[in-house]
Amino acid sequence: MGAAEPVVERESEEVEVRGENGEKKEEGEERDVEKGEEVGFEYEEQAVAAESNTNDDHNQRDVHMSMMHRLNPTNPLRIVINSNTRAATPPPPSRFSHGSNNIRVGATPSPPHFSHTPPHSQPRSTPNPQPSITTLNSRKYTNKISLFLFLLHMVAAIGLVGFLIFKGVQGLIEASDNRVKRAEKRVLKFFLPQVEAASLLSITLAFAWQKAVRVWPKFFVHFILWTTFLMSLSAGILLICFQKPASDGVGVCFIAFAIGNGLYACWISQRIGFCSKILIKSLEPVSKFPDLNQPIYWMLGVGFLWMSLWNLAVIGALNFYFTPLMIVLLGLSLAWTAEVMRNVANITVSRVISLYYLRGMQSNTKFCFQRALSKSLGSACFGSLFVPAIEALRIVARALNLLEGEDEFMFSCAHCCLRVMESIFRYGNGWAFVQIAAYGKGFVKASQDTWELFERQEMEQIVDSDITSSICFLTGVCSGSMCVIVVAAWTARVHQSFTATISILAFFIGYLMTRIAMTLPHACVGSYLVCYAENPDNRLFDNTIKDRLALMKSGRDVAILTPRVPRRFAAR
Repeated sequence: MGAAEPVVERESEEVEVRGENGEKKEEGEERDVEKGEEVGFEYEEQAVAAESNTNDDHNQRDVHMSMMHRLNPTNPLRIVINSNTRAATPPPPSRFSHGSNNIRVGATPSPPHFSHTPPHSQPRSTPNPQPSITTLNSRKYTNKISLFLFLLHMVAAIGLVGFLIFKGVQGLIEASDNRVKRAEKRVLKFFLPQVEAASLLSITLAFAWQKAVRVWPKFFVHFILWTTFLMSLSAGILLICFQKPASDGVGVCFIAFAIGNGLYACWISQRIGFCSKILIKSLEPVSKFPDLNQPIYWMLGVGFLWMSLWNLAVIGALNFYFTPLMIVLLGLSLAWTAEVMRNVANITVSRVISLYYLRGMQSNTKFCFQRALSKSLGSACFGSLFVPAIEALRIVARALNLLEGEDEFMFSCAHCCLRVMESIFRYGNGWAFVQIAAYGKGFVKASQDTWELFERQEMEQIVDSDITSSICFLTGVCSGSMCVIVVAAWTARVHQSFTATISILAFFIGYLMTRIAMTLPHACVGSYLVCYAENPDNRLFDNTIKDRLALMKSGRDVAILTPRVPRRFAAR
């Protein structure tokens, strides 16, 4: 993606064909790489036949010319021929051809033009400038340093989890102190069952939410906004009712979030209609790929197994030195690992959907998944590490700009912070995963190119006002709050002192598992917007975005826009 139309790089003789959206495609590369099928392509046989008939008329002359060109330039016979004959200059290149291996369809070559050349002079062809090549079949590994760090982290995490599980079992079996044994048994009896139940509940809710958003997308947006408000408020009130300092603190956090959630739901009420239209339209290609959910199911299964082992490691950390530090390290490791799994599924779905929009291809989901786990894994690791932090800081900066006041200095500082975050956002944003999936770019380059596409189509306000990522985030919070309600009520009955700790772990697990499941709608909306920015005239897109842009330019759009840097500060 860029300023020019991407030209697909080829490595063997191929035939140019046209995709469903009217763009050129290269059958050899895409069939070989994606192992998929292309839809709606036909050869123009009559044009090829006409070209072959024209070429037959010049067969005899071409034979003589080819014999001459095979002679060495210093050969005496070549010199004699050059002094007594006329050399043919090559015809101008056709606009339909880009290389010597292409078969030009629908164009008849012009007859050669003969001109006198002086003796001992050779005809020279002027090289034509080639457009920048953007390949759909990049074989490079992206962001190799991030990939190395993640693999190193996984080796260390697996070793630490195994060691802590061993320490937990050792403390349970070989501990000489009966007090240690009693503590271990108490944890296994009153801690492990609730956490594992939270894992099972979270994966069940994850499947339910994903099914609901595909079947009832418009209803789901309204439902999740207010269900999250009710669930988080209920979880906070329940924890406060236990009247323990730790559970009271956690409960206050849930209630504060519920208040913010309610205000946000009221603030974006005018955006919901447009968001629902984009969500419905972007989910239409999903029916063409029955196996599109398989990578997400694999990630959910692997995530569930890893979290089960992680829970055992947390129990083992209770029987080891520096228990709080070990639990914090385990939590950070789990968060990064779960985010990488989510973005691997994101890249897989984005590649399948974006190639459908850009080239009219029905790609094989399995090979796209393999590519995401190999070539694009480095970008997934890099993006998983920085995108959540960048987007969180950007939200905070925008929230500060919503406040009004008379202190010019304070709000100048707030606008300055927002400008800094906007600049950073150009070099790292969640929309980049579409270009990473389609073209195999690095994360920073993909972020820059994607934002340039949005600026070229004047889509910044539409992208900023999109609430799909917020809906996916709130879905994870809703699942986590439900897990907290179930687990906290259970723990309060059997061992109340564990209530706050188990509630935090249950929320963490429920949130992460649901975010992995909500990758499908998030990736579909991202692919729809980014591919539209690259080719708005594609017939697979309707007028939803065009009409929205027209309303915004005419000033008739009544939706409340996302706060950006005011013009009076942008020039400073």
